[in-house]
Amino acid sequence: MSKPAQWLTNARDWLDGHGKGAWLAAMILGFIFFWPIGLITLFYMIGTNRMGKCSNHRRRRHGFSSTGNTAFDNYREETLKRLQDEQNAFNGFMENLRAAKDKAEFDQFMDDRSKQSFDETPEPAPVATKPEGPTNIGNSPGFA
Repeated sequence: MSKPAQWLTNARDWLDGHGKGAWLAAMILGFIFFWPIGLITLFYMIGTNRMGKCSNHRRRRHGFSSTGNTAFDNYREETLKRLQDEQNAFNGFMENLRAAKDKAEFDQFMDDRSKQSFDETPEPAPVATKPEGPTNIGNSPGFA
């Protein structure tokens, strides 16, 4: 392989290793310093799906494709499936644990609130009684 092709391959692998942000930075720097490089980088990112959320270039590069040995490939697939099932079970366990904790905290809050409302019940107000004596204040001797 020629030197420029090797250099481009190394650059691509380095950018893939550092993720989508490195690709975006390379594209922006390309536009700043020499716009055709930025444009070529943009088209390359779109064409190889490095702009998408589910870019799986790392997965293919690190050997998740077929090795040619069917026994190993089957073992790897079974192991990955088992690990995925264990992860799903653990995530379900954690979700149930969080729900139980939330329920316990809510129940404690409601218990505290109900105790507080029983402790702070206002005493009944005294009932007003009818005053004895004259009720016509306008005819009192002190008023003119």
